Amino acid sequence: PGRDEDLEGLPFVGRSGRLLDRMLAAIGFDRGSAYIANVIPWRPPGNRTPTPHETEICRPFIERQIELVNPKVLVNLGGPSAKTLLNTAEGILRLRGNWRVHTTASGMAIPAMPTLHPAYLLRTPAHKKLAWRDFL
Repeated sequence: PGRDEDLEGLPFVGRSGRLLDRMLAAIGFDRGSAYIANVIPWRPPGNRTPTPHETEICRPFIERQIELVNPKVLVNLGGPSAKTLLNTAEGILRLRGNWRVHTTASGMAIPAMPTLHPAYLLRTPAHKKLAWRDFL
């Protein structure tokens, strides 16, 4: 979570959240038809990328959320999410746009699409076309 998310206690509520809302609307979805969660529930100091240790500590919680929601598709927004939930060290620019499978602890196999994080897209607008392809 970023600053706004940390203050409100909800995922994707700041500028990146507004962009995510527009991205979802463009493909006929909204927050009522999607479950949105963070791999780690707190903002790392200095808004840095979470460490592997931090994501491993939080992994059981996000894994349980995924099992309870039982999604048809899992969309990994950004590198930390994709690396954690897809058990890979590959960077998001290599991962994005390619279907993967997330396997839960109970053995559920969920199709997963890694894509670029909305905050990254705000900093690098030229890559919005890549995320658009991923969402389609």
